[in-house]
Amino acid sequence: MRSFFGFDTELSMLESTLKINPSRSPFMRGRMDVIIESEQFEDLIEQVKQIDLTGSTFKVMYVRVAGPEKVDFEERRRIEREVGLQIPGEPELVNPAVLFGIMNVNGRWVFGEYHSSEAIWLNHQQKPHSYSTSLSTRVARAVANIAVPDPAGVKAIDPCCGIGTVVVEALSMGIDIVASDVNPLILPGTRENIAHFGYATEVTFKDIRKVTGSYDVAIIDMPYNLCSVITPEEQLEMLHSTYKFADKVVIVTIEPIDSIIGDAGFEIADRCVVRKGAFEREIIVCEK
Repeated sequence: MRSFFGFDTELSMLESTLKINPSRSPFMRGRMDVIIESEQFEDLIEQVKQIDLTGSTFKVMYVRVAGPEKVDFEERRRIEREVGLQIPGEPELVNPAVLFGIMNVNGRWVFGEYHSSEAIWLNHQQKPHSYSTSLSTRVARAVANIAVPDPAGVKAIDPCCGIGTVVVEALSMGIDIVASDVNPLILPGTRENIAHFGYATEVTFKDIRKVTGSYDVAIIDMPYNLCSVITPEEQLEMLHSTYKFADKVVIVTIEPIDSIIGDAGFEIADRCVVRKGAFEREIIVCEK
């Protein structure tokens, strides 16, 4: 069985290469586990008749995909009805036990069980404290996903946590993460943001150059605003320090820092760009 995903933006493509559970992603609208594929709609209909639901209720939904050909509302409903009438079982439009999806991808009909993503990150937009330079909750969630595709047994750290946007998203996905920042004035708001959503973790006042211990991955949103301008030499110090305590680092930056990453001992494994109008951030995945 293989899966099709609903994607949005370059950042989601980086997520997908890491085989992330799409239910965690703020960019993947859903996942469809493929049961039937056919070039002809009529052949798919014949195969649908063989589905065994063992008494479960079901619903069929036409899944729209990006492309030049648009399927209007009436045609989508017609396809849903035609497929649904052939499935042995009890249809349920409001709360079905099984949600089936059908789509046409590159001229082929695809049918399977559809799993929609829950937009938990939307709730996190309404946190008590925020800053204009903070990552959006959507991007923060994707960055946490990229840093920790599978949380099992992984220890993570955000040593430049700011107001805690990445930390909240990571904690909401079951990631074991701790946080710190060099700015003591911001940390009460960081802790309040985390507690506001019912999460808890260690948040300490600490310079990244003083971090000790061992972590599987670090997430670093490089300082860049007027209150935290840093030189290339300071950037190198930050990444040199990170090399000592983390095996992998996901860096968010608005400046070209490839040479600094190399000088710190890391190798770039993957990257993408996130755009908001004319403003760009680069997400860089680095490993030892």
